[in-house]
Amino acid sequence: MKDIQIRPATSADFDAMWHIFSAHVSAGETYPFGPDVTRENAQMYWFGNGVTSRVATLGDRVLGMYRVVPNQLGRGGHVANASYMVSPAAQGVGVGRLLGEHSLEEARSQGYLAMQFNYVVSTNTAAVMLWKKLGFSIVGTLPKAFRHRRLGFVDAYVMYQLLQDPDHWPTTDE
Repeated sequence: MKDIQIRPATSADFDAMWHIFSAHVSAGETYPFGPDVTRENAQMYWFGNGVTSRVATLGDRVLGMYRVVPNQLGRGGHVANASYMVSPAAQGVGVGRLLGEHSLEEARSQGYLAMQFNYVVSTNTAAVMLWKKLGFSIVGTLPKAFRHRRLGFVDAYVMYQLLQDPDHWPTTDE
């Protein structure tokens, strides 16, 4: 794991990112994107306006990626949202944990008060366990909100973590 680097994603990474993205979407087990999502839509998801995208690499090989965006606009913009994907060939060796830890530091450095995941599929037990280990709590359950490709309707979780002490945050417009 020590040779894995996390760096800003570039357009040159997108072919590898698309390959990872497509594998997750076609599996139909962890992301709400439908099988008809286009390459252009995926590129906007990872590289759109206001998106911070990072890739985990080993040499020239992209192992996974994450993105950080504001969860809401305006008065909800102090809470970050993030998405992660790890190459199926790199799962189970700690890449997701590295991406998760890095994204939390990235969100803190960008000044976010908290991070919220709006839609963690309950049957994605590796992700749920990882996010709990990294300090997230399940704050809500969306019953039967995800249509799993194999299992049918399953729950999705809303998960949340404070990143900074809210007592040291301004509560008025400045």
